[in-house]
Amino acid sequence: MITAEEAASAPGAPGRAEPAWPWKGAPVHALVQRIHQLQAERAQAFRRLEEAHRQYVRSGPHYDFPRYRGSVHKVTQAFAAASREVLALEAELAGPRAQPLLAGHVRALQQLEQTRLATVALLQLMGAPELRGQEDASQMHQLKTNSHPLL
Repeated sequence: MITAEEAASAPGAPGRAEPAWPWKGAPVHALVQRIHQLQAERAQAFRRLEEAHRQYVRSGPHYDFPRYRGSVHKVTQAFAAASREVLALEAELAGPRAQPLLAGHVRALQQLEQTRLATVALLQLMGAPELRGQEDASQMHQLKTNSHPLL
């Protein structure tokens, strides 16, 4: 997971001399709208990840793993970019904007998204054609329990 410090030092983040951060001086509601946009981008990335996994599973018996790996790489880059920006927005809300409650909600959202991504990755791994039928019930329960509190 990307820390707030890493986000603050990323190109385009507040406090950098590189390209101006587009949210500097923007009203709080504009920051919240951008967080909504980033969430929509994440939802789209999750859909792409699910579709890539479906295509991979259907590509058998000679599974096209390189294509799947490439899709996962692209989606991972999209998630990382969204995370960097969300963390920069959180830092802006927590610091200069003095909105600690809102910043806390954004932090919780970021943590839930991290958990969701780890859970989806785990579920895709568990559904990989190479691993089907090799599950140990106690290991599966442990994986589910450690991945998400609601599983």
